[in-house]
Amino acid sequence: MTQLIAAIALTPNATKTLQPICSNIGAQLWIPESITNIAQAQTYRGDLKTHVASLWETQAAIVFCLATGAVVRLIAPLLQHKSTDPAVIVVDETGKFVISLCGGHQGGADKLTTLIAQLIGATPVLTGVSASLGLPAVDMLGVPFGWRRGGGDWTGVSAVVARGESVQVIQEAGSNLWQKAYSFKDSPTPQAKIYITARNVDKLDYPQIQWHPQVLWVGIGCERGTTKETIAKAITKVFLEYKLAESAIAAIATIDIKADEVGLLELCQERDLPLITFTKEVLSAVTVPNPSNIVKSEVGTPSVAEAAALSASSSQTLLVTKQIFKSVGAVTIAIAQSKQEYTGRTGKLLLIGTGPGQLDQITPAAKIAIASADVVIGYSLYIDLIAPLLQPEQIIEAMPITQERQRAERAIELANWGLTVAVVSSGDSGIYGMAGIVMEQLQAANWDGKTPSVQLFPGISALQAAASRVGTPLMHDFCAISLSDLLTPWETIEKRLIAAAQADFITALYNPKSQTRTQQLATATAIFLQYRDPNTPVAIVRSAYRPDEQITLTTLDKLLDTNVDMLTTVLIGNQTTRTHNNWMITPRGYLGFGDSVASVKL
Repeated sequence: MTQLIAAIALTPNATKTLQPICSNIGAQLWIPESITNIAQAQTYRGDLKTHVASLWETQAAIVFCLATGAVVRLIAPLLQHKSTDPAVIVVDETGKFVISLCGGHQGGADKLTTLIAQLIGATPVLTGVSASLGLPAVDMLGVPFGWRRGGGDWTGVSAVVARGESVQVIQEAGSNLWQKAYSFKDSPTPQAKIYITARNVDKLDYPQIQWHPQVLWVGIGCERGTTKETIAKAITKVFLEYKLAESAIAAIATIDIKADEVGLLELCQERDLPLITFTKEVLSAVTVPNPSNIVKSEVGTPSVAEAAALSASSSQTLLVTKQIFKSVGAVTIAIAQSKQEYTGRTGKLLLIGTGPGQLDQITPAAKIAIASADVVIGYSLYIDLIAPLLQPEQIIEAMPITQERQRAERAIELANWGLTVAVVSSGDSGIYGMAGIVMEQLQAANWDGKTPSVQLFPGISALQAAASRVGTPLMHDFCAISLSDLLTPWETIEKRLIAAAQADFITALYNPKSQTRTQQLATATAIFLQYRDPNTPVAIVRSAYRPDEQITLTTLDKLLDTNVDMLTTVLIGNQTTRTHNNWMITPRGYLGFGDSVASVKL
């Protein structure tokens, strides 16, 4: 988590409850001076009320381990509006309950509450109507895509959704990806309307709200020294005339010689808009409806505003041709609309290993990454296994098992657009998982190593999960070999099998058999029988830690007597591996260098 989160404890027991939470979500633990010797905690002086007030404006969330009533009294004077207040979460001292108190939707308290509950095995308490019904909140619909909230009766529309009444969505701009997370009951006579548009909609008699995707690219030409106020007035005049929403502006575009224009820079800084500039050569190559010889003689291109708007938006037509506004200085404005909105965000790829599939086998960091993503992409089975971690407003894209490359391409596409995308694999994502395919695709696209950002979250690999179910078969040198020849020539796989068998490596066989590949395991077994004793212990583990788990301990000469498939991992021991009372044990030492565990120097 990159946003600032504060956690507050007043007793030693409360600090013990909050410490693991803080370490996993990146929160700063605050304690009074009366509590000492608490690692990674900061102390505050004076009364708690003053300290909370000092944190209120700077923190995205505050987590209290305190009585709910006390927290209510502390924050009541500080509450302003749900769009600006930090999220407030309460955890009881025993760690049994986590309560989303304030800022459930827009503040992210519901999501953080669910996450903390997952981390400490507590019960999340979400009292919002949307949460209780399992519905995404309408005030979060456009957040992943950088949409800005427009006018309307937000409370009224939320109430209509909560009552299960019909809502009509009129979308005129922006991505329709939201439809993968949201569905509304529709009818010819809706009780509410949601507009997704770049224009301002006249107020209606029944509840309606407006989301404004950032799809309008404003091309501007101006005289040197034109003030910010003059430029702003010109934009407002044009937008009012054409009934466009200024909150739908994606960026300001102009010629590069205006990159230092003070009025433009101040306007962009004030409105948090990027300023995009183009050379005169680029602008000259754009066909515009209203070229000007006067402009060409002054700056070297027949168009600044129109050409810049078209270039920035990658559009072929203008929504508004150039409009000239004269006051203190002169401003020319043109507007183009892009097909895809500008998100204003740097995308992230979170490459996550979910381990064998059980939620308690997934690392806390991986759980946080899954819950915080805008989009979760993976094989449909793996998506099903992590369903309790998914959030109602998340975009979920489950794909068939054979579409690994398509999953990687889709994840990169969405991350390049500015979304945070979690790509999940079972086991460890970097061991026969999706991480390798994603990194390979990024390299092929000449990725700069920074944008989108990439973070890998390790998971318990299949060989580790399988080994843990049968004992300690991997206690000495081991290797893993996939028998799938879809991506590796069988000749290469065979060489690796021979080398592993000769070198007496404990060997984990991945992908041992599929419906179309039935001979590879037989060949591998024959190779190992050339170099290993027929009585070498073998573990065959299918779906480790899942409800349909199957475990078979056998020997190398009987390996083929057991049915295996793509969900099976085969562990072949080395010459020191033994079985004992249904456990598979490989000593840490090696024959000839100390035969017993006792002889190994610890």
